[in-house]
Amino acid sequence: MQFERSPASEIGRIIMQWIELTIKTTPAAIDLVCDRLTVLGFDSFIIDDQEQFHDFLEQNRQYWDYVDEGLEKQMEGLSQIRLYLEQSASAPETIEGLKSQLAALRTQYPSVDFGSLDVQLANVKDEDWENNWKQYYQPLPIGEKLLVVPEWLHPENPENRVEVLLDPGMIFGTGAHASTQMCMRELERAIQGGEQVLDLGSGSGILSITAVLLGAAHATGVDIDPKAEDIARENAAINQIFSDRFTAVTGDVIGDRAMMESLKGHYDVVLANIVADVIIPLSRVVPEFLQEDSIFICSGILNTRLDEVLAALEKNGLQILSSEQQEDWCRVTAALLEA
Repeated sequence: MQFERSPASEIGRIIMQWIELTIKTTPAAIDLVCDRLTVLGFDSFIIDDQEQFHDFLEQNRQYWDYVDEGLEKQMEGLSQIRLYLEQSASAPETIEGLKSQLAALRTQYPSVDFGSLDVQLANVKDEDWENNWKQYYQPLPIGEKLLVVPEWLHPENPENRVEVLLDPGMIFGTGAHASTQMCMRELERAIQGGEQVLDLGSGSGILSITAVLLGAAHATGVDIDPKAEDIARENAAINQIFSDRFTAVTGDVIGDRAMMESLKGHYDVVLANIVADVIIPLSRVVPEFLQEDSIFICSGILNTRLDEVLAALEKNGLQILSSEQQEDWCRVTAALLEA
């Protein structure tokens, strides 16, 4: 997990030839070093820190079922800051000035353990960045009808798939994850035209956007992260979807009754591509959004948690219509029990 003071994607777009500087420090000194970098005019840098990584996971525990062991091992003992400096005649002088300022921190804050404050340099080739960027964000066909496309590309589309345009510089929801792909395939089957859709935990808005592009009349995306509201709205606009067909709101339907009431109404399709620990309590309130012919599509469920989710859905008056597994993840579609 990387913690960014500004998006790495913006660095890549602005600096075409650069030097990567890695400053080795300690968790106790991270903030002081970052503050000094900001004063020096470095407003784009990336923090790799084990303690912040663990704090982030702990504060967002409800969103994780597991953390990749390789990632945890990669972060072990790590406390460093990476920044990018444009290659130029003045770069050596800038680097020496930076080293001098870092050394001055020890004198200014003698009680703080700054670690080595070593500055490691690496030349990053322009073509390396370009190839990595293109390799990571390529058009992605999903199901029988859909094609997720980075918004600046204009790929050939001989199958005339429905293009879902996204800005991959945004943080989450690119369609690459198995749980999202299963939801999108299920939407292909579910959307016939004219549906009202509720997307709980909407993130980038990819599922709401997909539903509207497939023919839904309107989608409402809800996320507890305020940033997601703007991101989803921007992605919708890229697809020429505006407020008459998509609404993005911030809130918690599980813990905020007022938010729950504001969303009251019956939807043809309710989506929740989150994790089991959210879907289980969510199953108590989802029936209030459903009508007789509605369906609830939930995904982001590890196969080891599937039985728990199925039991919660059935306990709260839902019947299982279908399920699917891709890699270690599961998707479940349910509906209200027939009277």
